[in-house]
Amino acid sequence: MASVVVISPPFQSHARPLAVLGEALARHGARVDFACTEGFADLATQHGLRFAELAVTRNANHGIAETTRQGRAEAQRLREFLDATRHGPAAALLTQARHRADDMLADPERVLHDLAALDARLRPDWYLVDQLSYAATLALHCLGLPYATFCPGHPSYLPVSPGAYFGLPYAWPDSVRPSLAELDRLRAAVTANDTAFTAAFKAITRRHAPGRPEPDRAFALCSPHAVVFNYPRLPWLPPAPSGPEALYAGHLLPRGGAGPLPAAWRAVLGRLTAGGRPVALVALGTFLSARHDVLATAAAGILSRTPASVIVAAGSRVADVTDHPLLRDAPPGRLHVAPAVPQRELLAHTAVMVHHGGNNSFTECLHAGVPALVLPFSSDQFAIAHDAERAAVGHCLAPNTLTAESAGTAVAGLLGGAAVGTAELGESIRPRGPEWAAAALLARMPARR
Repeated sequence: MASVVVISPPFQSHARPLAVLGEALARHGARVDFACTEGFADLATQHGLRFAELAVTRNANHGIAETTRQGRAEAQRLREFLDATRHGPAAALLTQARHRADDMLADPERVLHDLAALDARLRPDWYLVDQLSYAATLALHCLGLPYATFCPGHPSYLPVSPGAYFGLPYAWPDSVRPSLAELDRLRAAVTANDTAFTAAFKAITRRHAPGRPEPDRAFALCSPHAVVFNYPRLPWLPPAPSGPEALYAGHLLPRGGAGPLPAAWRAVLGRLTAGGRPVALVALGTFLSARHDVLATAAAGILSRTPASVIVAAGSRVADVTDHPLLRDAPPGRLHVAPAVPQRELLAHTAVMVHHGGNNSFTECLHAGVPALVLPFSSDQFAIAHDAERAAVGHCLAPNTLTAESAGTAVAGLLGGAAVGTAELGESIRPRGPEWAAAALLARMPARR
């Protein structure tokens, strides 16, 4: 029986798919420990995994970023990021670049110490590590421990070609494209981060593991054995790293799909679908639910220009959405606003979704055969929005210039069948998923010597 430790950062959007993959590994006979912060112990239990405490970053997001308790500096960076999203893609990406070391490489030597102690206690055959947990990947490299890489976002998060950089989208949707001057500033910032992270990786390797090779590029450091992409294998994607097996899982939904809706949500759906109305889901993820202005604009446009009812995941901004001037006169019985929604379960009952271009939302929509209006704000969301349009599974609009008219018109087109690639791409990824990825990993990863 193989023994595996799954290392996740304390972010709901990363931990959930990793827990699903860990559960699939366990079903294939592995003994699996889920290593994360204490706030995710219950998630491990829900998926039948053992829990091991390990912190790989100071940041956290337990489901709604604004209400997750964290340090003052981390909360301040979150506020700065959310404010930057109001000024467009370049401002958001530049802010993320400025925060990158604090967000992604805090306390690398403490992580190295803690991971060495965890390894001495558990002695797994190999690790599965989230690719954005850079301190953990560096620690595994320094310790010479076998590991597989899990890429939680767009595959371009692992930059391969010399001109590719983490934090610089490999492609942009036509409706959301910075100016040339903004792109020059962004390229300078991500190039500086690439240089700084690589220098830090080399210095830590020299100091703590002088016999180990120094990484050529920090952001490209990954498993020499296997990389799992939580993404479909689209023909136009950038190349995967040479050497490791590239495993495109397509999606990471639990075996058998998302499962049944809770009774309370069945009642909500019953009310919203009265008379045969379709349902539109509006959700911008666990961070960007703070953009209640965009949530309200999208919902108002759908209500005014389509026959659909609307469910909105508003995080901590429920009152801001329901009291928004665009929604004060919302048609009775057609709008439901909640702090959080069972997104994976709801998609089976949803005709269209409005989302931010997050990787989980993109792949979950594909699996469910649901077209999407994508409103990208930051990170890899621009690359995912580009792919959604190129694959004809959705349409992209700029969130900061969104109007009720443009949102409603776009969603009406999607309800009318404009996303012609949705069925075919969804069909192609369903046979893959966590069971396929788990079997592939277990076949490729070496046993511990």
